Amino acid sequence: MLPKMPPREGQVGFLYCPPYRVQGISVAGEQTCVQIPELDVCFDIGMCPRVALASPYVALSHAHMDHIGGLPYYFSQRHFQKMGTGTCFCHPDIEEPLHNMMRSWVALEQQQTPYEIVPLADGEQHEVKPNIFLRAMEVSHTVPAMGYALVEKRSKLREEFHGLPQDRLRSLKEAGEQITKTLEIPLVAYTGDTEFGPFLYRDEFAMAKVVISECTFFEADQRSRSSVGKHLHADDIVKLLDIWQAEHIVLVHASRRTHLGTSREEFVRLVGEERAQRVHFLMDFRANRARYEEQRAAVETTAASTGS
Repeated sequence: MLPKMPPREGQVGFLYCPPYRVQGISVAGEQTCVQIPELDVCFDIGMCPRVALASPYVALSHAHMDHIGGLPYYFSQRHFQKMGTGTCFCHPDIEEPLHNMMRSWVALEQQQTPYEIVPLADGEQHEVKPNIFLRAMEVSHTVPAMGYALVEKRSKLREEFHGLPQDRLRSLKEAGEQITKTLEIPLVAYTGDTEFGPFLYRDEFAMAKVVISECTFFEADQRSRSSVGKHLHADDIVKLLDIWQAEHIVLVHASRRTHLGTSREEFVRLVGEERAQRVHFLMDFRANRARYEEQRAAVETTAASTGS
């Protein structure tokens, strides 16, 4: 009798939330790495799936092994494949331990791997693409933890100067007049592992087009476990649906014991089918594949009708 083949592991979850791809792997206690290719950022890197290497930035939420275990490999492979030095953003409290971790590899490998670690305190930000900033937001977990938002900054003419000719605007600007104001547009937000709290009501979460949220527990009898471990429960997401205006809310960090199909049905029961349409599970391969096929069919239909 032939033995069974080993299970296929490491399949990357994928969602297209226009205009962004949300892809990666997230299983509670094992690994979490969620990439937004269009914005050059990976959130966490518990292991290092191949797709993650293309992102020059990793934003660490916290230092649990299933969220940082792939970081040395990420730095090493970026260097080995001549992709440039990787940069890791982190909570200030873990900056030095991360340096110590990387220093330990020098003696083991007998070579120096280039890397960059940039601590970000609550509210601090770093430009990752022209006019797009990664902003850190402190959350509450069992260890120091950060959530993040990718925020676009746009310059807009102040209302009182609307209708003025260009030469007049140029003269005002040369005279030192502030004729523009900066608009901040949250694009993608990531909660990281966290308990429920008022920090999740911040504009960066409330106004983001896409929110990627940890949701580890779904069953009613798991409420106390979520509190002890400072994780979010499905009941918390239900409350946040009234706060978060996102077109897409992507849930990550479910455990391997969670049946995503059943959890989806329970979520629909709690909030109704219409409200649940905004909520997706990154690791629900079957549902996400069907959704992607619908998206592709819609594009093909539009192309056929326009002749393009």
